[in-house]
Amino acid sequence: MAIHDLVLAVTGASGSPYAVRLLEQFLRAGRTVHLTISPAAVEVFDREIGRPLALDPAAFDPRSFLGPVAAELDLSRIRYHHFRNFQAGIASGSFLTGGMVVCPCSMGTIASIAHGVSENLIHRAADVHLKERRKLVLVPRETPLGLIALKNLVAVAEAGAVVMPAMPAYYTRPQTVQDMVDFVVGRVCDQFGVDHRLFERWGH
Repeated sequence: MAIHDLVLAVTGASGSPYAVRLLEQFLRAGRTVHLTISPAAVEVFDREIGRPLALDPAAFDPRSFLGPVAAELDLSRIRYHHFRNFQAGIASGSFLTGGMVVCPCSMGTIASIAHGVSENLIHRAADVHLKERRKLVLVPRETPLGLIALKNLVAVAEAGAVVMPAMPAYYTRPQTVQDMVDFVVGRVCDQFGVDHRLFERWGH
């Protein structure tokens, strides 16, 4: 049985445009997306995108997250979960999903996942995906990488996560920042079998 629900967690690393484009692509592919956002991500999002986000589920508006493109999408496929809500389905292994991505993924989040410290729903959902042997993709954006961060990245990879740093390629000859965003997002989509036309593939 194919499970089409995906989990998207957004944390406080730089890279908010990746998260926006990724949610858009998941929705265009007809996926139901369980979205959760950390407080640090809200701060970074406002700085990078210039749109305020509300963490309270009663006030959260996906149009603030997606911007103008929201008008083209089926927003009913978004299931927003507060980062402290351990009653959310994604906190349990009995809740089936097709995988989870943390994008962007802060090094603090990497550390918590690496050491099984489930301080919030993001950490817990990631732990669930590892223990259930489901796809977990982590998209860190940090430089340079210190020894502690490198060891934590090895730990999550050994536990079964896919570590996919936000590193655009240049063989596609990107002309805009959006082109570079699309390459990273497209590579994440590939991990979940989400069809896209975000970049020209090598050899084509």
